[in-house]
Amino acid sequence: MSELAVVTPTYAQDAELFALLHRSVLEHTSPDTVHHVFVSPSDRELFARYEGPRCRVWDRSKLMPSRYVRVPGTDVHVDYRRPWPPVRGWVLQQTVKIAAADLVDADTMLVVDSDAVLVRPTSAASFTVDGRLSLHRVDDGVTADMGRHVLWHRVARELLGLPPAPPLPLPDYVTALTFWDPAIVLAMRQRISEVTGRDWMDAFNARLHISEFILYGVFVDEVLKASPPVNTTICHLSYNHEPWDEATAVAFADRLPPDAVGMMISAKSNTPMDARLAAIRRCAQVAESS
Repeated sequence: MSELAVVTPTYAQDAELFALLHRSVLEHTSPDTVHHVFVSPSDRELFARYEGPRCRVWDRSKLMPSRYVRVPGTDVHVDYRRPWPPVRGWVLQQTVKIAAADLVDADTMLVVDSDAVLVRPTSAASFTVDGRLSLHRVDDGVTADMGRHVLWHRVARELLGLPPAPPLPLPDYVTALTFWDPAIVLAMRQRISEVTGRDWMDAFNARLHISEFILYGVFVDEVLKASPPVNTTICHLSYNHEPWDEATAVAFADRLPPDAVGMMISAKSNTPMDARLAAIRRCAQVAESS
C-alpha cells in the first residue's frame, strides 16, 4: 500500500487543464503515487492516453449500482426504481470522490479538482501532525450571504443525524485540493446509511444540493470530534470568475504561501492558457526560492 493516491473527477471540457494537473502529479508526488481519474463513458477514450503505472482511468458510471441508468446523450443518471430526482454530473463528481475510498490502495487520498496543479513536492506526511491528518477548515467562513454553503451545512447535518447547525457564521470546508483519510470516508458512508436507513449512495444522490467537502468536514468535527490539525494553505486558491491576463495571474502566483503545495485558478474564470502557464512557472520560481 502506498502513502498517497490522487483522486480527480474530470470531463472533456477540462481535458487541457487536466493535462497540466497530471503532469504536476507525476513531478511532485512519489513514484508509487497513482492518479485515479474518474470520467464519463463518453470521455473515456479521451483520457485513456494517460493510463499507465501511475494513472488509472475509471469509467465513473461503473461505480454506480446497476439500478442507476444513464440517460443517453447526457451526463445524468436515474434510479430506475425512483426516476426523480436525477443524479446530475456535478453531484456524480462528488459521489465518485466518496466512492473512491475503497478503490484506492493508499493510506491517504489527495482529492484534487482538475483546474488545480501541484507546485511543490507533495506528501501526506507533510500535512500530518502526531498521526492526525490536517483538515481544510476556515473558521467562521460561512456567513449569511452564502446561501448555498448554508444549505450544504443543513444537508450534511441531516445525512449525519446531527441537530440543526448553531447560529452563523459556520466553518467552511470547501476547497479544490485537500487530503482525506479513506478510513474516515468509509466511516462517514456507514454513518449516512445508519442514519437514513438507505445505502449511502442513494441517500447522497437523492440530494440536489450537497457538498462533499462540507459533509466530510462536519463528520470529522462533529461526529468524530477528532480535533484535527487545521491547514488552510495547502492550496493557493482563486474562485474568481473573470478571466485574468498574464500580469494578474503572475501577481497571484507571487503570493503563493510558503507551505502551499497546490495552486488553483478556477476553470470558470476562462483564464487564457498562456496566463495560466505563466502563473505555474512563477509558482515554480517562488517554490524554488523559498
